[in-house]
Amino acid sequence: MSTAVEMEQLTSGASNRIIPVLKTLRIPLIFIRSMILCLLVTLFPRRRHSQRVVAAVENSFAASPSAAKTARRRSVWRSEEEDTLRRRALAEALDMGFETGDGEIQCRWRTSLFFGVRRNALFCRSWFPATDELKGILIIIHGLNEHSGRYVQFAKQLTSCNFGVYAMDWTGHGGSDGLHGYVPSLDDVVADTGAFLEKIKSENPGVPLFLFGHSTGGAVVLKAASYPYIEEKLEGIVMTAPALHVKPAHPVIAVLAPLFSLVVPKFQFKGANKRGIPVSRDPAAMLAKYSDPLVYTGPIRVRTGHEILCISSYLMRNFKFVTVPFFVLHGTADKVTDPLASQDLYNEAASKVKDIKLYEGLLHDLLFEPEREEIGQDIINWMETRLDSIAERTLVRKQ
Repeated sequence: MSTAVEMEQLTSGASNRIIPVLKTLRIPLIFIRSMILCLLVTLFPRRRHSQRVVAAVENSFAASPSAAKTARRRSVWRSEEEDTLRRRALAEALDMGFETGDGEIQCRWRTSLFFGVRRNALFCRSWFPATDELKGILIIIHGLNEHSGRYVQFAKQLTSCNFGVYAMDWTGHGGSDGLHGYVPSLDDVVADTGAFLEKIKSENPGVPLFLFGHSTGGAVVLKAASYPYIEEKLEGIVMTAPALHVKPAHPVIAVLAPLFSLVVPKFQFKGANKRGIPVSRDPAAMLAKYSDPLVYTGPIRVRTGHEILCISSYLMRNFKFVTVPFFVLHGTADKVTDPLASQDLYNEAASKVKDIKLYEGLLHDLLFEPEREEIGQDIINWMETRLDSIAERTLVRKQ
């Protein structure tokens, strides 16, 4: 594995857009400075104009600013709701079935809504083999800015090997509620993942369950599996290019990010849209991703970036406490998340069952690289090995 891979800091399916934060922080700083100057002018006007200024301020309050604020909020809410409905219609319209040349359907699939911990509607998909044979179920948690519909080919590969598949769009992603691309809390995404897992477990009693996460989704899955009540429901987790070592481009950002995430959480870093970072060596896959209307390609918002820093920092401090069986896969040429962090996780985790595979020269979106079939098969092989091992232990205990 190459140790000289240059990383684009603070990016990923994980974030992919926060590198020039320092430059763009000058905008809110200028705004704050302007507000302070206005406050000073208001508090310390020239004496002969003081009463006129006070009267003007009183008149402005008489004009009911709260009503204007309410109207603005309603307008913003209506706009977000309309965008959610538009995205949900696009998500529903995606063809998720697989048919052979003679029209034979190779799997059963459906879409549904699941209500998360904040009672927000989350768009979900599921695929099951056409036969009644079912080895296990893999639950897919996508990466930042993408959506579950992108994993249809992986789902096809899984169902052909008799695995069922569920996938959930995070809040603000795909067909789910929320401002597109905005994540107010990754802990809520973790909690939603746990609740979704619980629902699937209750609907499929006795069926082995695995969690899969890509990029920031990998970080979400790892944190979710750190809770014993979630880990006990799983046979293992799989992570591709997890966002485990996300650091700010400058130490000042780490200091300012918490403040700005509270004051202006939805503020966008206009100069931080790093859409040009290659995530696949397949030009068709790149074109498909960035022309997909359900993939968010706008600048990252302050709160979202801060949430990524928080979950990454938490996981890095707690690698040694990881006990869930896991398989981590990473491309050595990934310029979005750090393959060395995946190696650190493998080295430090306390899990009795842990595996890592580094793909020389591959980029970030492993399941959209030209070698996607091989990578998908590596994941299937790992899950089948886990199931065989569990079956053997169960047999030994019965004897």
